[in-house]
Amino acid sequence: MEKNSENIKKIASMIDHTNLNPCATKKDIEKLCDEAKKFGFASVCVNPFYVPLAATLLEGSEVKVCTVVGFPLGSVTIDDKASEAGLVVDEGAREVDMVINLGLVKDKQWDDVFEDIYAVRCAINDVFVPGDPKIILKVILETCYLTDEEIVKCCECAEKAGADFVKTSTGFAILKGPDGKLLPNGATTHAVELMRKTVGDRLGVKASGGVHNWEEACAMVEAGASRIGASAGVQIIS
Repeated sequence: MEKNSENIKKIASMIDHTNLNPCATKKDIEKLCDEAKKFGFASVCVNPFYVPLAATLLEGSEVKVCTVVGFPLGSVTIDDKASEAGLVVDEGAREVDMVINLGLVKDKQWDDVFEDIYAVRCAINDVFVPGDPKIILKVILETCYLTDEEIVKCCECAEKAGADFVKTSTGFAILKGPDGKLLPNGATTHAVELMRKTVGDRLGVKASGGVHNWEEACAMVEAGASRIGASAGVQIIS
């Protein structure tokens, strides 16, 4: 994709400008929000603690507040995820990225995988104010841990449960090869293509983790991504 003003604007509008660093400060979040408004990013993605701050900073702008639930492992109880989701929406989040329970996936407990996602969807709906824009739910699959068959099944569960997006990665996974060296843990074009093929145009696909520059972002979009999660949003479009 040619890097012209029109395409830069298009890619910027697809970026969830992200800072999920556990050491992020108030100043860091203020900078994140200022950049999101300046460059026209889709949202800022912050840890739940900073949702109220981000909501205040972005009030009146078109930039949404996105946050994470069950992050980064996805192994908390269903009730915990639902409770957290309801709270962050009440505090101003308009997009929620939840981490799937990978143990349930590996055990092929697909009914429970569905229930995990559905509980969050219901909790969001319970807080939703009629007349407001829909609260967006994205389901993080952590694809580096999954087989193609598992990716497909997770996408099907997410769609059935009422999710709006499926998302590749947290960016916090730790995957090692037989030699003990770290392996890539983020988005791949293969995973994005498979996710898009599974959900068609019914759901969005978010490529997140390891997207650092314009070329990588464009590759994800060409593979089928409709949203990019990145801490390097400014670098990508600069």
